[in-house]
Amino acid sequence: MEYEQVIYSVTSTHVAQITLNRPESLNTFNTRMGGELYAALMEAESDRMVRVILIKGAGKSFCAGIDVKELAGKTALEYQQWIERMERPLLAIAKIKKPVIVQLHGVAAANGMGLAAAADLVIAADNARMGLTAIKVGLNCVGPILPVARCVGRKKALELLLYGELIGATEGERLGLVNRIVSAESLDMEALQWAELLAQKSPIAVQIAKSGFYASEDMAYEQQFTYMNEVFARLCTSEDAKEGVQAFFEKRDPVWQEK
Repeated sequence: MEYEQVIYSVTSTHVAQITLNRPESLNTFNTRMGGELYAALMEAESDRMVRVILIKGAGKSFCAGIDVKELAGKTALEYQQWIERMERPLLAIAKIKKPVIVQLHGVAAANGMGLAAAADLVIAADNARMGLTAIKVGLNCVGPILPVARCVGRKKALELLLYGELIGATEGERLGLVNRIVSAESLDMEALQWAELLAQKSPIAVQIAKSGFYASEDMAYEQQFTYMNEVFARLCTSEDAKEGVQAFFEKRDPVWQEK
């Protein structure tokens, strides 16, 4: 597919890099970019060479939310359909099997914060900030709040939703929104290296781990154990599991199957 508002590439180290590419608008979501981001995620998911997906933003910021220039003149039904297109990539991340890492710099606001929270992992520059800022213009972030709440819990999520204040990377890490913080100067290098390190793991083991985690998330506690034990049993029958154990005993690097 030809992209205009995202940049898509795949490294020789099995990492698909998706760059939000509307820097003049701080990478705010419009209809086209939302559609292209979803398409890029689907392309990466179907590419057997891709093991990890890395999302980042061009220019000064990761993503400053949704482009309000598209806001005017819609019916209630049209607004609902429009916002669903903006949030489709956020939902897709939990459904696809391959792990998604967000590389966060500058500002991640509103839908941008939602995208970061929806990602499986986040690596952030030390000067990054994020917030559910739509309340400040008389709107709200009731879509992005859903992945945010799963990271931070109800009380803090409501505070972020209702006050719309930006928080820094350190606070984001404390709340469970950020996994790693690095210097802004080294973010590009360290994010790619982190993605490449994950890409060295067994693809099927990583994908089954992610899928099992999300599928069991809302189950009862005992049911979670039953389901995850079934997942583990299926994984044990895979060629990668056999290869990994054999390589361990033979003190060599394993050779994974392409998945």
